[in-house]
Amino acid sequence: MMQETFYGPVAQAIWDKASAVKLLICDVDGVFSDGRIYLGNQGEELKAFHTRDGFGIKSLLSVGIQVAIITGRKSNLVAQRMSALGIEHIYQGVDDKQQPFTELLAKLALNPSQVAYIGDDVVDLPVMQHVGLSVCVADGHPFVKQQADWVTHINGGHGAVRELTDLLLLSQDKFHLSHGMSV
Repeated sequence: MMQETFYGPVAQAIWDKASAVKLLICDVDGVFSDGRIYLGNQGEELKAFHTRDGFGIKSLLSVGIQVAIITGRKSNLVAQRMSALGIEHIYQGVDDKQQPFTELLAKLALNPSQVAYIGDDVVDLPVMQHVGLSVCVADGHPFVKQQADWVTHINGGHGAVRELTDLLLLSQDKFHLSHGMSV
């Protein structure tokens, strides 16, 4: 059996996993951004973020679904963007993503089945293998796409996070209750 979303049908098993999610953990590069890093002559780092993803994050937070960031790179730009979205749990410069994942479970009193993780590359697999719903963006590494429970239709940095947030909201019958802002 399939459930309809704005992006196409989703298998009932994915819908059921999404309906249990209380925490969404996101990688940044390749998920919130297209994975490219722009470096200026003065050493400044630039990334592009999609406002639809921002709206989706704000919508999740508005209905009580927590959001966390775990990323291997560290930058003020990411801290500013994620803080502007209202994300409280931001882990940057992380080599072993399993450690902050375990910390988040304890801090928020959740079990792994209540967590979704969206990533794009093999560094994300150690956490993806332990969550209730593992998601890879459409243009993620082929091996990660094979391992994920679900693959978005949209590429990273182009609204893939919003596609996932919409799935979570729809599966929990909270889409009509949510409200966000394009930030």
